[in-house]
Amino acid sequence: MNGVRRVNNGAVKNNAGERINELAEQVLTQVDGLLGRHHIVPNAVQTQMLTSHVRAMAHRSITGEPLPEVDASLFDEISAESMALAREIVAVFGNLPDEEAWLLSVHFEVAKDNL
Repeated sequence: MNGVRRVNNGAVKNNAGERINELAEQVLTQVDGLLGRHHIVPNAVQTQMLTSHVRAMAHRSITGEPLPEVDASLFDEISAESMALAREIVAVFGNLPDEEAWLLSVHFEVAKDNL
């Protein structure tokens, strides 16, 4: 039924929405562990922005929605460490392009400056 299923009481639940939330929560748990292992502590605003970004990534992973075109040169000053961390998280999704890592790496780079 195209991403929609009926539950016992007749209510309709959106399977894609559930899958997006589950995937986002799974990945956010991995992000928390990764940041902890690397002693990166984002502040509250950075955490909120990172969470929003990971949820959007989960949405794109499940729906296949593409990113708009991204200029790689904008990320030339991102450290190799932040890019590697971002690529590790993008790999968890299994179906997102490398441009997702470029965007995600900014969150890690900025949070590293909190130290």
